[in-house]
Amino acid sequence: MRQLFVSALAAFLMLAVTEQPSFAQRGGGGGGPARPAQPAQPAPRWPDGRMNLGPVPGETGLWEVGPTAQPLTRPDAPADFGLFAADTREPTDPFLASKPKLSQVPFQPWARALFADRVQHRREPYTRCKPSGGARQVATAYGTQLLEVPELRRLYILETGGAHSFRTIYMDGRPHPANLSPSYRGHSAGRWEGDTLVVDTVGFNEGAWIDNLGMPTTEKLHTIESFTRTDFNTIRYEITIDDSGAYTAAWKSGFYMRWVAGTESFEFICQDNNKASDLMVGDGGLTVETPLFVP
Repeated sequence: MRQLFVSALAAFLMLAVTEQPSFAQRGGGGGGPARPAQPAQPAPRWPDGRMNLGPVPGETGLWEVGPTAQPLTRPDAPADFGLFAADTREPTDPFLASKPKLSQVPFQPWARALFADRVQHRREPYTRCKPSGGARQVATAYGTQLLEVPELRRLYILETGGAHSFRTIYMDGRPHPANLSPSYRGHSAGRWEGDTLVVDTVGFNEGAWIDNLGMPTTEKLHTIESFTRTDFNTIRYEITIDDSGAYTAAWKSGFYMRWVAGTESFEFICQDNNKASDLMVGDGGLTVETPLFVP
């Protein structure tokens, strides 16, 4: 079973590396070669001194995690490093100390089996134009925009690729509603702790994947994310995943996001740009098999 799982994982990740478009390939949506990294400068701030996670006035840009989507785990062996398609651009080491090896994830038995099934069959909702949840929204090869609107006391995460959707982070101190209807994004409440944006999210459904490998989750999922802009070009992203329905303990992960100046969000219709049409629901190339379900 273990050998089958490892083989399936390797095959899936190799396919993910070859299918995912890199920023250099698409030229940031505007053609031409990828723009080189800009010299490190201090992180920008709003006039009142608060950290600015978006562009400065007169500038455009997007946050990217690398040439491919970033999983929430790292390889167990150096020989597997290439399978995870880690970003080799600055910062040179994309792994945070909190990013666990796959073998360190505290799966419950059913969740481990479901994860192996997902790796083997590549049923990621993102490839079928479904929204992503949690870290998967910002860990995309197409870039994301963090847009704070102080007068509304909200911050928006705008996603270019995939489902081309957005997420609202409420910055007005409101609590989570008592009776939430589960959703792909959940309900996010944010606050500033010094220069770090901390986002508390509950109310997820079980349809969204929190990374591109398919870490299982249930409606008990509770995430705490932090966004720290360490300099002009870098955000350190960290996430705590607390889901007693799928894991035996809470666990942490994280990665770096890199600012790519001069790029902008562009129209992306997932159904017209899908490079994995064979995985779309109803396509004749999709093998119909009985999936594993959450107990």
